[in-house]
Amino acid sequence: MNINFTFSDTIAGYITGYNAEERWFTVETSDKRPFKINLIASTYARGVQNLTEGWQDPGDIAPFLSTNGQYVFAYGTFYPNAGADESTFEAQQLIFPGKEPKAYRHEEQNYWITQISSIASSYLKWQFDYPKEEINYKNYRTMLHLGGSKKGDYLQETDTISRMVYGFASAYLLTGKDEFLEGAELGTEYLRDHMRFFDQDDDLVYWYHGLKVEGQKETKLLTSEFGDDLDSLPMYEQIYALAGPTQTYRITGDQRIRDDIDKTIDLFEKYFKDPNGVGYYSHLHPITLDAHEESLAHNKARKNWNSVGDHAPAYLINLWLASGEQKHADFLEYTFDTITKYFPDYENSPFVQEKFFEDWSKDQTWGWQQNRAVVGHNLKIAWNLIRQQSLTPKEEYLAFAKKIAELMPAAGSDQQRGGWYDVVERVQKTGDKHQFVWHDRKAWWQQEQAILAYLIMYGVLGDKEYEKQAREAAAFYNAFFLDNDDGGVYFNVLGNGMPYLLGTERFKGSHSMSAYHSTELCYLSAVYINLLITKQPTYFYFKPYPNGWKDNILRVSPDILPPGSVYISEVFIDDQPYTDFDAYALTVKLPETEERIRVKVQISSAK
Repeated sequence: MNINFTFSDTIAGYITGYNAEERWFTVETSDKRPFKINLIASTYARGVQNLTEGWQDPGDIAPFLSTNGQYVFAYGTFYPNAGADESTFEAQQLIFPGKEPKAYRHEEQNYWITQISSIASSYLKWQFDYPKEEINYKNYRTMLHLGGSKKGDYLQETDTISRMVYGFASAYLLTGKDEFLEGAELGTEYLRDHMRFFDQDDDLVYWYHGLKVEGQKETKLLTSEFGDDLDSLPMYEQIYALAGPTQTYRITGDQRIRDDIDKTIDLFEKYFKDPNGVGYYSHLHPITLDAHEESLAHNKARKNWNSVGDHAPAYLINLWLASGEQKHADFLEYTFDTITKYFPDYENSPFVQEKFFEDWSKDQTWGWQQNRAVVGHNLKIAWNLIRQQSLTPKEEYLAFAKKIAELMPAAGSDQQRGGWYDVVERVQKTGDKHQFVWHDRKAWWQQEQAILAYLIMYGVLGDKEYEKQAREAAAFYNAFFLDNDDGGVYFNVLGNGMPYLLGTERFKGSHSMSAYHSTELCYLSAVYINLLITKQPTYFYFKPYPNGWKDNILRVSPDILPPGSVYISEVFIDDQPYTDFDAYALTVKLPETEERIRVKVQISSAK
């Protein structure tokens, strides 16, 4: 096809040459394709602008353009050349990821800490009009418009409240700001009071799908309201109900939270776990609690990524970090063994298989998924395998993670513009590219999975290719996803990086978005970059209840990291220096007290 029309697009690449007199420079994309980029009179440049910051003017751009290896995003117009082999590209905008040549803003010590504080503050304002008003979860809405506004009757979804609570708790862990802990604790209490069902006969806890509010009428909804899961108890909803409370538990040691977590895990073991096979069912019938009821239709006796893989990142790793208990380590190992055994399908596709029948045979006819891949789930597996590798090291974990990291850039990333795609066909291609199922847009949470996967892989394994992929993914996210006008992050951007602001994808709060992935990204990026990569000490904050922890031992490891890679360098209790801690065990022996105390812990890199 002869493209004889103009169109605008983005090119991301590394500078390979610069001609100041003729006003052009050349770049090489991530997959090493060359482009010549022409500058025009109106070309302007900016640097990556973190949330809360003003416009970042790079000043004279000549030092950037004259530095080979400088990464840059160029947005401009392709003009067809009559009779020529190549079009002419003229740049209207350049974006540099750092303040200086070859620097990356996201590797600054406080970059992600600033970002998580801004995101958490935005959700406090949007949901509760804080600090003008008190934090009151009766005012919570699942749906928030682009600027955070609300309207009309509403559904309070358990999972989205829990995800936002996770965000507040994570923000407190990194900043120590009391309003974030207040938001986390009040949200956890609201979930316990309004969304929790305690089965006294079985001594189990279930979580309602949500609370529907119509005027003055409130209706509790046990079963899911969504088409894929309608009238069932989906495993992933029960899993994510624990995300926020568990992260809050790490800070406070509140034994009521721990009791809810334990009783929900008992629910998983008694009813969701396959008693005759391996793994967990994805859905249960709400009355019989049986995965084999005909009314479950396409969800009858099914297993999937969510039912097995979501335990670790949503709550189970954080639970183990808080408890250090062997049973939680064993549960983690069981899920990763299951994923490693059943999900690879590399004889047929570079992407894992995500949906299964009861016997782990492939389900490639289910609903929207069919034989399709969610790119981010592959990256999520790699990220979490490397975390688990530091707890229960196995060659198969490492090999699987490396395989994903090797295959995904070509299969699931945009090597022309930067960023990572959403859902693609696992096998079917057009040319040499896996077909997009619906669009070529890029979702915020899939960028998160790529950033965290390659950050931890570089931090732990040291392969420079992982550093390259992490930098490219983080640069794209921070160049295009941050909403510097209204706060928070955009749900989706177009292939070229421009925000996509139509339908529910223009919202800051929805069934899919509630300050979870964006804050998880901030928290763990700060951990991986500061402690594993740039070796910068970082403070973490806790506020335990008296006698909340067994033997008064507070565990403060920020994530599952390689043994001996980090240590406690100093501790303050209520702002006073404190020395009763085990530096390499990452534990603090709390003093006997009848009052809550504020624990500030500095963790440093050991290497």
